[in-house]
Amino acid sequence: MTKKATSAFMKPMTPSASLAKITGPKALPRTEITKALWGYIKKQKLQDTTNKRMINADEALKPIFGGKAQVSMFEMSALVSKHLS
Repeated sequence: MTKKATSAFMKPMTPSASLAKITGPKALPRTEITKALWGYIKKQKLQDTTNKRMINADEALKPIFGGKAQVSMFEMSALVSKHLS
């Protein structure tokens, strides 16, 4: 039994200007935006070394994280949602 690819997660979303600096300006499904964001976080080594659930913000991530210096990965999902339309 195959699942329809029309779930909310697969609907292409347009990133805000701040988020587009990381994911690119193209409308992407949430899954791809999350994948791009994690790729960026890992490449820039922004995951907290002692608590892997925490993400440290650099200049590109600060506007997405509402100006916070550090957020949890769960909080990050909610904050990123605000940058999608």
